[in-house]
Amino acid sequence: MRETWAYYMMMIGIGTVVLVVLLMIMFVAKWVINKQRNKRITKGAHKLPPGRRGWPLIGDSFNWFNAVASSHPPRFVEQQVLRYGKIFSCSLFGKWAVVSADPSFNRWVMQNEGKLFQSSYPKSFRDLVGKNGVITVQGEQQRKLHGIASNMMRLEKLKFHFLKDIQMVMLQTLNNFQNNQVIILQDVCRKATINLMVNQLLGVSKTEGEVDEMAHLFSDFVDGCLSLPINLPGFAYHTAMKARAIIIRKINNKIEMQRQEAILAGVVGNNNGVLGRLLEEESIPDDAVADFIINLLFAGNETTAKTMLFAVYFLTQCPRAMKQLLDEQQSLISQRSYLDGEDMLTWEDYKQMSFTQCVIDETLDWGVLQFG
Repeated sequence: MRETWAYYMMMIGIGTVVLVVLLMIMFVAKWVINKQRNKRITKGAHKLPPGRRGWPLIGDSFNWFNAVASSHPPRFVEQQVLRYGKIFSCSLFGKWAVVSADPSFNRWVMQNEGKLFQSSYPKSFRDLVGKNGVITVQGEQQRKLHGIASNMMRLEKLKFHFLKDIQMVMLQTLNNFQNNQVIILQDVCRKATINLMVNQLLGVSKTEGEVDEMAHLFSDFVDGCLSLPINLPGFAYHTAMKARAIIIRKINNKIEMQRQEAILAGVVGNNNGVLGRLLEEESIPDDAVADFIINLLFAGNETTAKTMLFAVYFLTQCPRAMKQLLDEQQSLISQRSYLDGEDMLTWEDYKQMSFTQCVIDETLDWGVLQFG
């Protein structure tokens, strides 16, 4: 019996050694192949920008992830820019990458999307935004989904509905503050944006508790988009995938509710929010609808919340601009109160606020350079 047990243990030990050796051979072989391939690229007609290669296979992935997870995400890029310039190369996610911190070059790349460049994303990002999302699809499907999203932002809708909804959300947000309360501006901007996006995309208004839950879910979701794709408890990717599953379930519940309401009303769709518009498109399956909504929620939440945050920040750094902005709006409020006592701003009011429009335009220009 002991001899048999010793024999099995010896075989397991030998198998383990063989497995380790095979893994080492595969690791070294892949490293050699990649190195030879990159030498060919470097010697070819199109050379990579200056940069470092880092560790075999791993490259600079850990340095990148550590920076993303830190309190100062741009740190990795800033360090490389100081050494190699605004456009540099490095090894990320097992592949060679060209990183650009040049706004004008980034704009040119985005303008030639689908012509000279085709978008590609890390596995963690693709898994979270979904294979049917407007961010990841290509060709005719992308153009179709872009058209639906653009339809939501028609000028007429901005004039009458969207402008009023924004004011209602902001008033609701501000009324929840207490006197002398210290607030975290980033969280406030994120909650306000989530509230508005859910209202516009799903056609529903959320309670304070539901908005808090959605803001928390999207915080987890975003944290996992540029994380190591390890689906185990304790890793950001795992937490993000769980958050995605909950968000998708909420969207699917809303899809079912809208279909039931449409059946009771005796119509195909009630066109309530972007979701209602999508349900009228018979060629779009439910999983594509859910991915599309989560893409818009993700894109709108991240870009809008951060742009709002920095708009307030930059205004506080320029007291002269802040005073001029407040004076212009206070003047308009005084006139409106005197004329009709209406609290809500109209599209005509907005057109009269020339300096406010300049602040908005400059903020949007900055946002395009930062977030695309």
